Amino acid sequence: RLTHTSGRASAHRHATETMSDDAAPDTGAAKTPADFLKSIRGKPVVVKLNSGVDYRGILACLDGYMNIAMEQTEEYVNGQLKNKYGDAFIRGNNVLYISTAK
Repeated sequence: RLTHTSGRASAHRHATETMSDDAAPDTGAAKTPADFLKSIRGKPVVVKLNSGVDYRGILACLDGYMNIAMEQTEEYVNGQLKNKYGDAFIRGNNVLYISTAK
């Protein structure tokens, strides 16, 4: 939000608004990370932790801190199945990435 109303700031704001409307053609493929996370809820995912351990299961929910709840969770260490859990909760600061399961 602009706090001053000089002509230059107004022109910049107008140019920025115009550019954001015309910057990219609408292909329907552009998604924000939030859109992606909403779209994979209830689907199989792989959650990779900073330690290198993978958890594979159904994404039940997550919050803005990337805290994750999963169902039907399997733990993989070095690519090998180590454990199976019904429900698992992962603290967000441990998460390296979330991807859809292949």
